[in-house]
Amino acid sequence: MSEETKMILSDTEASMNKALDHLEAELSKIRAGKANPSMLDGIMADYYGNPTPINQVANISALDARTISVQPWEKNMLQPIERAITMANIGINPQNDGNTIRLFLPPLTEERRKELVKKCNAEGEHAKVAVRNIRRDSIEHIKKLQKDGLSEDAAKDAEDDIQQTTNKYISLVEKHLASKEKEIMAV
Repeated sequence: MSEETKMILSDTEASMNKALDHLEAELSKIRAGKANPSMLDGIMADYYGNPTPINQVANISALDARTISVQPWEKNMLQPIERAITMANIGINPQNDGNTIRLFLPPLTEERRKELVKKCNAEGEHAKVAVRNIRRDSIEHIKKLQKDGLSEDAAKDAEDDIQQTTNKYISLVEKHLASKEKEIMAV
């Protein structure tokens, strides 16, 4: 196997790994009935005129399975954080007690669980599409190398390796989705 095809294969694997990491990050944001501080990732509060992630202006922790506590480092940040959580529309109303903000997660209904599973499956489909696009780009790269003098057998072997890597990552996506669905549907 030539040096160029090895590079393409390692780049393909690295890109597919990034797609899988992105899927994991997106699935962690979908709440499965358990309080998780990462649910507030990506929510920005107005900090002296600058949109700033909440986790950079407050301490976020899960008190128990159904409660998240947000303790701002500055007392004047209570209102902007509360406003940001409300505006994020994550389905939770913040409770402000003057020192901390508490988020009480309501128990999930069967209908809501099914919606969350659909959302997970959509994220999984995005990840599969990303993996397939990476495969397509890598195979196009191999074909360009073949035009530039790479032997047909070497090109076929490289394409087979790319397909095996693709199959591996598609099955990993399926496993992630199955475990998340199991987590969501568990009462």
